Amino acid sequence: MNRQIFQYHPVVGYQFVPGIKARLDHETGGYLMRTNQAGFRCRHEFVKERREGVSRVLLFGDSYTAGDGVSDKYRYSELLEKLIPGIEVYNFGLSGSGTDQQYLIWREFARDIEHDVVVISVLVENIRRVVVRYRPFQTQEGETRMVPKPYFTLAANGKLSLHHVPVPQECPAEKADGAADKGGRFPWLRQQVNRMGPKVKDVLQALSGYQPVPGFDRADHPDWRLLEAILLRWVAELDKNVVIFPIPLYQHVEENASATAYQARFASLAAPPRVLVHDPLSDMQRVPLAERRGYRFQKDCHPTPSAHEVLAKSLARCIGPMLNKSQTFPLI
Repeated sequence: MNRQIFQYHPVVGYQFVPGIKARLDHETGGYLMRTNQAGFRCRHEFVKERREGVSRVLLFGDSYTAGDGVSDKYRYSELLEKLIPGIEVYNFGLSGSGTDQQYLIWREFARDIEHDVVVISVLVENIRRVVVRYRPFQTQEGETRMVPKPYFTLAANGKLSLHHVPVPQECPAEKADGAADKGGRFPWLRQQVNRMGPKVKDVLQALSGYQPVPGFDRADHPDWRLLEAILLRWVAELDKNVVIFPIPLYQHVEENASATAYQARFASLAAPPRVLVHDPLSDMQRVPLAERRGYRFQKDCHPTPSAHEVLAKSLARCIGPMLNKSQTFPLI
């Protein structure tokens, strides 16, 4: 995370600095971003009342939703507005956040905002983020520090308890214990593989049957049970239509890892007609494998503009009918 564009928040941990315009460095040469006065990367200022004749979608997620790597106009939130005339999308995406923090964003910033649909975009990697108390970031000097975050624990009786609120402001040095997210299992091995280059890494993952998110493997896995409990509590607090939108990792899109386990876990959350689970993976896999590689950058795994376009079209076909929009959306 770039500390210059974030500021401390006592409940969520951090947020974007309100009212900034910036060009951020990136392998593509850089991208443009701006934040509204509430401190979110959204072109709309948040107001409680809906405009007459305009439907409103509240969108929550992490950096894939906030749009790391792309300028604002290329994000799937903006593209969704173009695909479905007569809607506005309030983007509450926060880079580096977990589903637990996104739920707290809903409670702190969005609970009283009038809306028609809530979209909870869950990058499937979030199953690792909800179980930790710290997330890593690189300082300008290249040092790894740990940013404290709020977190929930799940008791045997199914009760969720919130911890680390107010969120501590001290950033300890890198931890070796399970309190911090290391980005997956076997960090030393991943470092060695990464040094071999992206092509070798992709081949090794495909040959090894790599599973980047093993927390989805069993319905009773403690990591899934925690993520599930957070999502169920969040959905229970909503009185409008909800779309749970699991966003796959590139390993799933490029078929280097199986998506079967996470798809089964998320499918269990559906409660139609009010709560839908919409998985965009099949839409992302409609094109040849070589073309799918263009859905992520060469070094940065975040979605490229073409991936955002697919996500927008996929989500539009789900949200359109919920809003009684008669528009026909093309297949990807």
